[in-house]
Amino acid sequence: MTTYLTTEMAAYLEELDTFIDQQLRPLEQQNIHFFDHRRENSRTDWDNGGLPSKEWEALLEKAASMAREAGHLAYALPSEFGGRDGTNLEMAIIREHLAAKGLGLHCDLQNEHAIVGNFPIVLVFRDFGSDAQKDQFIPGSIDGSVVMAFGLTEPQHGSDATWMKSTGVRQTRDGVEGWLINGEKMWTTFAHRASHILLFVRTSGDEGSARGITCFVMPAGTPGFQIEEWLWTLNMPTDHPRVSLKDIWLPDSAILGKEGRGLEVAQHFLHENRIRQAAASLGTARYCIEETVAYANQRHTFGKPLSGNQSIQFRLAELHTDYQLIKSMTLQTAADIDALSKREVAEKISDKVAMCNYRANQLACRAADEAIQIHGGIGYSRHKQFEHHYRHHRRYRITEGSDEIQLRKIAGVLFGKIAVR
Repeated sequence: MTTYLTTEMAAYLEELDTFIDQQLRPLEQQNIHFFDHRRENSRTDWDNGGLPSKEWEALLEKAASMAREAGHLAYALPSEFGGRDGTNLEMAIIREHLAAKGLGLHCDLQNEHAIVGNFPIVLVFRDFGSDAQKDQFIPGSIDGSVVMAFGLTEPQHGSDATWMKSTGVRQTRDGVEGWLINGEKMWTTFAHRASHILLFVRTSGDEGSARGITCFVMPAGTPGFQIEEWLWTLNMPTDHPRVSLKDIWLPDSAILGKEGRGLEVAQHFLHENRIRQAAASLGTARYCIEETVAYANQRHTFGKPLSGNQSIQFRLAELHTDYQLIKSMTLQTAADIDALSKREVAEKISDKVAMCNYRANQLACRAADEAIQIHGGIGYSRHKQFEHHYRHHRRYRITEGSDEIQLRKIAGVLFGKIAVR
């Protein structure tokens, strides 16, 4: 049997647990209204578009700063950027471990907050940025002074961005070559606190073509960028707006990567994000399963423990079996990603990544739903976390590639429509 948890990683998980228990738990208790049954109301500024409250975001930032000072936040970054060269396998183990603890400042579901960060923007600028862009954006992305929103999806075009309607046309201003941009975007997460926005628009090529889409780095507050509405979602608060782009002008120096090759930027961290998302979903599934097993042993109905009923045993046994199977494949796939180049990952195992993401996200939702059912009325209430987990992980079945996109990738390889090398 392959053992993925090395002695070193086991020791690091203990280090994280100590940090959580000694540093973060006391802070949570001082701010318990953000974590008990009042959490959604406390976190949401209902009179300001449903945005996260300033107090909630300040608390998350404080936790992130504490994790940064303790050397945890940048764990996954290369050592050249102050990180620990964390591998995809290690990050999968960490994300599963943190999510299995339930809600808290260590790994909360709002804002994708975690004390061990992803930092995909740093790697994007490392691999695609000009020297000036690297100097400007990499240090700021690490210390938190730079926050990037992501403007790819549009109201009429989500999973297939190649049909986007937003356009950029050549226009010179004051002797500077640049682009006039018009269109609209959807789900531009973090726009309310972003310093910059990665904006993807078609600058050449035909509709439906992957070539011809360019990525621009747009400073927040650029004239012509307008937030039209904040989109309230199943899991509140919201930081997802619909925005309009009206005669925005950006210079050539704002292009990230090569002109017309913007989708390469958008997909740069695709497989890593999906496998880490799968690991987080596995952690949530484990939390729901373990909490429900404990409850079933403790709860008595009709004179005997609830766990004495095979209908309860079998449902949890099935969830636990799926958890173990999907976890094994997810960790193996994460290890395979580490052993391959980005191109090789896309060519050889992208269907395996899709399998892990698809199954893990579904499992998290099923586990949360069963936890609600078995806990009964208290499970349905907000005094338990299960409804919160369900609402968040239901989103994962749409973002980072919907269930259907994952199945399309799997089927494409299965039926020989997509070649595996």
